[in-house]
Amino acid sequence: MISGKDVFVPLDVPQESRNTYVENYLLATKNSGKLMLFAGDQKIEHLNDDFYGEGIPLEDNDPEHMFKIASKATIGIFASQLGMIARYGMDYRNVPYLIKLNSKSHLVKVTQKDPKSTSWFGVSQIEEFRKNSGLKIVGIGYTIYLGSEFESDMLSEAAKYIYEAHRCGMLSVIWIYPRGKAVPDEKDPHLIAGAAGTAATLGTDFVKVNAPKKEGVNSAEALKEATQTAGRTKVICAGGSSTDALKFLQGLYDQIHIGGASGNATGRNIHQKPLDEAIRFCNAISALTIENKSVEDALKIYKG
Repeated sequence: MISGKDVFVPLDVPQESRNTYVENYLLATKNSGKLMLFAGDQKIEHLNDDFYGEGIPLEDNDPEHMFKIASKATIGIFASQLGMIARYGMDYRNVPYLIKLNSKSHLVKVTQKDPKSTSWFGVSQIEEFRKNSGLKIVGIGYTIYLGSEFESDMLSEAAKYIYEAHRCGMLSVIWIYPRGKAVPDEKDPHLIAGAAGTAATLGTDFVKVNAPKKEGVNSAEALKEATQTAGRTKVICAGGSSTDALKFLQGLYDQIHIGGASGNATGRNIHQKPLDEAIRFCNAISALTIENKSVEDALKIYKG
């Protein structure tokens, strides 16, 4: 566990916002320095593919399902869009929120056009919403598609929003995915490391990347290049599609203890479960991430 004096405060956080930044950092990481991010921003990213269909409980189609999980389970932050939080946040005031500034659907394929996702709101509007709503808005999130012909637009926006968020004492999390016609392999370890290093140059607090994959190479071992090149920017990996609980927890444990990751960002593996099971799995992930529990102990929490 860490205290305020252990929090690294970047120099773009002004003196008058340092205490707010430290408070937000400790709240988001639950005094651990590691981030358990519950990803609830996929309603537009994946449309309804991940919320309705075979093997998915009907309750997952209701947006409130994710808010119930975030409210009742142990998490660091719940990431979603401002509009969703504005609709449900009044009933879930105990949840620490991260507002995603940009999103796009998956309908336009890379074969048609390189991906581009620009902002819906600016940081000043997020700060206004935070004050008016009284909610625990601890940070902002933004997605960059590195390698897209539009990467310069997204990099420019992200840099400005990170700076503005820090001025308000908020954290920043950058989702960064190599994607576009120029990218033959989105999960190449060397390319993911380059993406993590790019996020570091933007000055973000955390960067979310896909777990690297390469034939004959252990994924957690391959992640080391990314966590080293990111330096003081902490790396977390996307949870990916739903998988076996033991396989997921072991993979996450290895990412942290072998690859040097500082947490996780998990969506489908949590919300594609009935409420009680989702809460237990969320708590298992948090125990492993925040409390440094073993895979065996985390699995016991999930199994109840």
